[in-house]
Amino acid sequence: MQKGTPWKAWMKLFFAVYILFVIKVIIFKYPIEQLRAIVDTWQKSVILEGLGTANFTPFRTIKMYIDYAYKLNSVENLAGNVLVFVPLGFLLPLVSDRIRSFPAVMLNAFVFVLGIETFQLFSAFGAFDVDDIMLNCLGAALGYGCYKAACAWRARRCLEDGMREADCIVEGIPEVSGINEIR
Repeated sequence: MQKGTPWKAWMKLFFAVYILFVIKVIIFKYPIEQLRAIVDTWQKSVILEGLGTANFTPFRTIKMYIDYAYKLNSVENLAGNVLVFVPLGFLLPLVSDRIRSFPAVMLNAFVFVLGIETFQLFSAFGAFDVDDIMLNCLGAALGYGCYKAACAWRARRCLEDGMREADCIVEGIPEVSGINEIR
């Protein structure tokens, strides 16, 4: 058995729980009775109504939250849309050997967020908002920045401890072996 297997398995489990949490908080945020009532009203006209209420204009909602910050829960909405996706940007490179570059993480974050927003558009379980996509992807980018900072910190610690590069790889995270760049 590989050295990093238990750690990676725990990270994958944590990541799966995180994804389920995001889906629950964003899509299934209403009580079950309200969700059933929404499903009972599903008709072509109700689904098309989502197109009428959707925001396809970048920065419209963000500007509204800023303009009416004194009336609305703007900080909670803006920060919440960013913060809920920070773990995605941090965890995705930890659980996937193929998704470790910034473009790969951002593409996966964008596809995930777009899927959520598209589901909301056609299900009436929320409202499609292009600003949510931008804020969610910003959160994923911040998470990826934290991931890279953690890798750099770990590499520096390994150097300070006098460890060889091969011994410094943290449970299967090859990015930590950026020691040569720090030297």
